[in-house]
Formats: sequence, C-alpha cells, structure tokens
Amino acid sequence: MVQAYILIQTEVGKATAVAQAISKIKGVIQAEDVTGPYDVIVRAEATTVDDLGRLVVAQIQQVDGITRTLTCPVVHL
Repeated sequence: MVQAYILIQTEVGKATAVAQAISKIKGVIQAEDVTGPYDVIVRAEATTVDDLGRLVVAQIQQVDGITRTLTCPVVHL
C-alpha cells in the first residue's frame, strides 16, 4: 500500500464541509480541518502510486471548495 498526506487549501469558510466530504471517499483514512497555511489535511492510501494519483485528481480535487492540493507520499527509509 502507498500512503500520503494531502494538504488542502480551501475557499474561505469551506474547510469543515470539504473535510466532511473527503472523509467519505474510499481510500481516505482521515480528513481533518486544521489551522495554518493549509485548511484540511488528509491521510489517504491506495494500492499503487498511480492509484493514489487517480484518487487525488479524480476524486479529492473534485470536491467543491478546494483551491489547491499538495500531495506528500509517505516514505519508509
């Protein structure tokens, strides 16, 4: 399994709704609204890096209210 943290910026006032919508997507482990430069942080997993990319682009980025995402894959050194 490949896991990643996805850092999300939202439109003003949309963080809670975005986190709630994303938490219902298959492959999302956790979605939390936070303070700081990003509004929502998501932990997600997929079978392959390609599947993770599809999850981010085809599902997570399509949630209304998202303005920008940054995907940070988890590495095990």
